[in-house]
Amino acid sequence: MSNEFPGWHGTTIIGVRKDGKVVVAGDGQVSLGQTVIKGTARKVRRLSPGGKDVVAGFAGSTADAFTLLERLEKKLEETPGQLQRASVDLAKDWRTDKYLSKLEAMLIVTDGTDLFVITGAGDVLEPEHDVAAIGSGGNYALAAARAMMDTDKDAETVAREAMAIAADICVYTNGNLTVETLG
Repeated sequence: MSNEFPGWHGTTIIGVRKDGKVVVAGDGQVSLGQTVIKGTARKVRRLSPGGKDVVAGFAGSTADAFTLLERLEKKLEETPGQLQRASVDLAKDWRTDKYLSKLEAMLIVTDGTDLFVITGAGDVLEPEHDVAAIGSGGNYALAAARAMMDTDKDAETVAREAMAIAADICVYTNGNLTVETLG
């Protein structure tokens, strides 16, 4: 039997850009090992640094994600209206700073135009097919959303239906959604 503390698991975050709108949706489940600790966590947040709305969703350790969100807000205040620059600056700091490099989380961020995934490996990724997904159910949600992108469904419907599919497949994802739309 392992003496390791069971890992925190759980979340699926998706970002969908379609027809001039960007939707970020996230589930509410937080699990510790095989136990659901909370089903109503809010892992998608609206930030408003410098008056321009930015929506961010996070997967991973909650405390680590909040640290990163605070850093992102500071970067956005330093570079108002420049989400890409702020994201790259955050990723650089995250990768090179001794304290930040230990943080275990990922972010999806959007300003209603740009959509990025930011990782602790120093990556700022723009999705190739206007869909980004992270977390334990991210691949399920990504596949489902990509399959719906050529339909007449709007961005929010694609995000909601993809999250429902992920929740049906991933035991660390539930159907209690937080959805934010920009654009």
